[in-house]
Amino acid sequence: MWFRRDLRLEDNPALIAASKVGAVTPLFVLDPMFLQRSGAPRLAFLFRSLRELNKAMGGALVVRVGDPIEIVPMVAKEVAATEVFAAKDFAPYGQKRDAEVARSLEKVGAKLNHVGSAYAVDPGTVRKADSTPYSVFTPFSKIWLVNGWSAPVKKPNVKWNGAPSIKSESIPDDPALTAKIADAGEEAAWKRWRYFAETALDKYKDERNNPDRDGCSQMSVYLRFGVVHPRQLLAELEPDKNHDHYRSELCWREFYADVLFHQPQTTWKNLQPKMDSLQVDTDAKAKKRFEVWCAGKTGYPIVDAGMRQMLATGWMHNRVRMIAASFLVKDLHLPWQWGAKFFMKHLVDGDIASNNHGWQWTAGTGTDAAPYFRVFNPVLQGEKFDPNGKYVCEWIPELRDVPKKFVHSPWLQPEGGLFAQYPEPMVDHSQERDEALSRYKISGEINRSVV
Repeated sequence: MWFRRDLRLEDNPALIAASKVGAVTPLFVLDPMFLQRSGAPRLAFLFRSLRELNKAMGGALVVRVGDPIEIVPMVAKEVAATEVFAAKDFAPYGQKRDAEVARSLEKVGAKLNHVGSAYAVDPGTVRKADSTPYSVFTPFSKIWLVNGWSAPVKKPNVKWNGAPSIKSESIPDDPALTAKIADAGEEAAWKRWRYFAETALDKYKDERNNPDRDGCSQMSVYLRFGVVHPRQLLAELEPDKNHDHYRSELCWREFYADVLFHQPQTTWKNLQPKMDSLQVDTDAKAKKRFEVWCAGKTGYPIVDAGMRQMLATGWMHNRVRMIAASFLVKDLHLPWQWGAKFFMKHLVDGDIASNNHGWQWTAGTGTDAAPYFRVFNPVLQGEKFDPNGKYVCEWIPELRDVPKKFVHSPWLQPEGGLFAQYPEPMVDHSQERDEALSRYKISGEINRSVV
């Protein structure tokens, strides 16, 4: 059993299939590419999840570091396995890797079997009547609901043939962290779910956008690494407006995976090619502005609070993700790809489909795109969704003594009220909004002239 984004024993179809064949060697391969591209919170969560998984299977997990194309057939040969089981990966890198692993396994007399996936409904399943894929969320979601999904299943009784009799490398020590990240493991995931279900699920539709309260499930971290499966969460939901809204959030995750499956080039390219003509800044000054945004020192509290939260914990509230993304693209006029790459490095729940298409949605280059001229005002967004400044002050201690009236616009305080340790706004939002609209208008004129 080759574990990847399914670090659980419950409701794991690939593990069930493997257990029916015979004794199971549980393998996890630490891919150097993932290790190099991931920030400390992301790596720490993975390592802790592996320790919890190993504990759940009585220490049988076999961990190897290296290229899966070499490691998987090597271990299969060591244990004389003729069958290798894994959940299907629909992301561009995963599909390419798996095809090469399958070819390598054939050379040692083994077969790669894909059973299940990280989704309730596999990407590529939901299609229009003419068999073409959907590019808009709402009609996709209706067919997704009609398609449905199977019920979760219990963990199987497995006869393990793993460590210590099979050589395993040590799970690396956690990298140094400055703040607490989500607890790892299936038990921790369900503890968090129960807390959310009891305290916030019945208010989810109205309060999910407020970062000043604990109103999000924060299950995205567990879904990213397959500590829980979306099918398991869907089974917890009832017909109810709040539950329905949470169900639709799970559907958004599957919609973005479907779009990426059909159009893998959109990992880093605009889904809407007409937006390719939009002018973005990439010079030395642009790179300096990007560094300021990355550090959470833009001078706009709601943006900076989100960036600092992500750098410290590997997680950022979804509404704040949109605000921070809008600021990068429409106030600083930088490529969305820069921000998407930075998020992928630092977010523990970073999922290439959801992350990059979420960025494209905000940038106005992707699916169901908010029109490019919808520019988030970071001050008004902060005042609306963090009215008392609780969220901002949690992550920006420099502003804790600022009167609530000015917490989202500290530069408006009476003379002498600014704190030297917090920067003034790096740009004037109203001016940059006009600049963004101007660039959008020019881009549209270019496209019309081409047509």
